Amino acid sequence: MTVACVLVRRFSLLAVAGNREQLLRRPIALAPEPGGVQVLGEVSAPAEAHGVRAGMALGEALARCPGLSLIPPDPEAAALLWEQALRGLEGIGAAVDSERAGEAFFEVDGLRGLYGGPGGALRRAREAIAMPARAAAAPSRFTAYAAASRARGPRRGSRRELVIAADAVRDFLSPLPVSLLGTRLDPGGAKGHELVVVLERLGIKTLGMLAELPSDAVADRFGALGQRARRMARGDDEPLNPRDLRVPVAAVVELPEAAAGPQLERALALLVDRLLADPGRRGRMVRALRLGARLAGGGGWRREVALRQASASPELLRIALAPRLVELPGPASSLVLEVIALGPPTGEQMELTRREAERRRALLGEAVRQVRAAAGPDAVLRVLDVDPGSRIPERRAFLTPFPEEG
Repeated sequence: MTVACVLVRRFSLLAVAGNREQLLRRPIALAPEPGGVQVLGEVSAPAEAHGVRAGMALGEALARCPGLSLIPPDPEAAALLWEQALRGLEGIGAAVDSERAGEAFFEVDGLRGLYGGPGGALRRAREAIAMPARAAAAPSRFTAYAAASRARGPRRGSRRELVIAADAVRDFLSPLPVSLLGTRLDPGGAKGHELVVVLERLGIKTLGMLAELPSDAVADRFGALGQRARRMARGDDEPLNPRDLRVPVAAVVELPEAAAGPQLERALALLVDRLLADPGRRGRMVRALRLGARLAGGGGWRREVALRQASASPELLRIALAPRLVELPGPASSLVLEVIALGPPTGEQMELTRREAERRRALLGEAVRQVRAAAGPDAVLRVLDVDPGSRIPERRAFLTPFPEEG
């Protein structure tokens, strides 16, 4: 198997900077997402020259580069721009696997007859995404990523495709720094960066040195994360998981200035109604959603919400999404709702007649389950009177879990 990687370096940073190219000539980095782990996003080349890397803790980055400037991330803008690039790759016949904006992987073997080998497929892929990119191919995902990150940039020559043969993987990876693993080991990059820092302090600075360590010693010292890092350093990685080809189902609502409280709730109701009316849904129920916002002060915000049961009920979708509105870090100029996963076309069989009290009880139970799924089992409690006449306040009542049913 030959895996191709198409890489647009600092894509999320470029999406935020837009036409302000002068920003990229200064030490800048994407600020941590509001409410998320306090680690940096992508960083500019001048920031990398000071030792700042993506996934680094904010305090450590500022200590290394006091002049570092932070700009708010805009995951919505980056996601929309990258979605266009992925559709271009799918247009040439590639089954794309993309976990991060700016990185796309696909198998080359099925495209050999169309484009005459890996090199031709890589050139066609770069043309399809219509933006400066680096491309490489190798037997595994991580090796292809490492090769793409080492390929020549768009201004340094016409040939920018690098193909690593199976018998040359170990020799290619061996001299590369372990810092390449930082953002590859976990989604946020924080744990991966911590592992890289520990490895460098122990004198393990290259992938070859990590690959030569005994497997049992790595497992004892670093656990499952260290084992995965060692496998990747040896050229082994998980197989690709191409995304399904589907028509995007999304809705957008523009908000007035400083919309909050009931206005946001009414906007969410309108957003859900528009989403369910989208013909691309084709009558199927919704299993997972992504709620995003463009912030009035710049940047963006997004959260994913998975439903316990697939549903097409506007009330249940609003119950599941409404708690996320509280997490908005500031006033929003627009809300975006997108379907991540669809369920079957038929829902659960409902009763023909139902009392109003029973319907409210079912909705309340579903709301309790959604809150507990998002905030933990102790998120919703009720007061149970035990000894109201006691002189000791602690004996008068206890907090117990709120019942979901009955």
